[in-house]
Amino acid sequence: MNASDSQISVSLPIAAVERDTGIGKDTLRVWERRYGFPQPNRDEHGERVYPAAQVEKLRVIKRLMDQGHRPGRIVAQPIQALLHLTRADLGGHSASAAHTMVREDLAALIAMIQAHDDEGLRATLHASLAKTGLQTFVTHMVAPLTSLVGETWARGDLAVHEEHLYTECVATLLRQAISAIPKAANGTTPSVLLTTFPQEAHGLGLLMVESLLALQGCRCVSLGTQTPLRDIAQAATLRKADVVALSFSVSMNVNHVIDGLKELMALLPQGVKVWAGGQSPALKRRQIEGVVVMNDLASISNAVNEWRHHAGLVA
Repeated sequence: MNASDSQISVSLPIAAVERDTGIGKDTLRVWERRYGFPQPNRDEHGERVYPAAQVEKLRVIKRLMDQGHRPGRIVAQPIQALLHLTRADLGGHSASAAHTMVREDLAALIAMIQAHDDEGLRATLHASLAKTGLQTFVTHMVAPLTSLVGETWARGDLAVHEEHLYTECVATLLRQAISAIPKAANGTTPSVLLTTFPQEAHGLGLLMVESLLALQGCRCVSLGTQTPLRDIAQAATLRKADVVALSFSVSMNVNHVIDGLKELMALLPQGVKVWAGGQSPALKRRQIEGVVVMNDLASISNAVNEWRHHAGLVA
């Protein structure tokens, strides 16, 4: 199924488009003047509203920009040209990504999502969780499947609502699994506060991290997504957090990641560490003092052990 086949005839205000795509309001207005896209309608109050098809194209543009494409070369192009460009970029992925594509179990789950087999998807994922346990489920099933879902959407073979359905299905399973893990007692360390920056609405990565931290015996407090920086710092102070764990998807603006991390480090009490993970290229471009970058989920166990070692809790 092509994503355009499932468009719903709705329009979104500019604030909702900003949240949905990660493209700022000012940028949308500049593109409208400079490139002739997007072309919003006006509501009864004269405010800009954006048809769903234009929002979908903006999401594709944002993904291409995150991969290094310049707005001036892509914004005015038709959606089919952008999808073709996306497919070309995906064709250059690493061998590990190509290996993920040929896993039959993941391909079968993608087919269930496309066929709207919600019950089959939930049952298959639940069976995998029950069979392998939470840690293996997260690292060997959810992580590669989530990457594959993103790639399938980028090719235009998955609609936004199908991607969202998958995310909600997995999120529900992970929340249930986390709630079944015995809670760490007060005083158990490290105490980890989990959240995302205001511009980051994707929370599945955060749940994956929380799952693995809870299995490591950490005391976890999740604020969910899109928490203002000063509120993150205030929560870390009041809850005496040892670590603030943040998740950044590829769709988040690189400058927002880097500038936000610097600002947060200045706001946090001395001694509070920041662990940052996810697919954002910003995490690989520049080292920020006090920020520990998690290159993959396997890094979490090492980070916990290293923290406990420095705290004198393990030999």
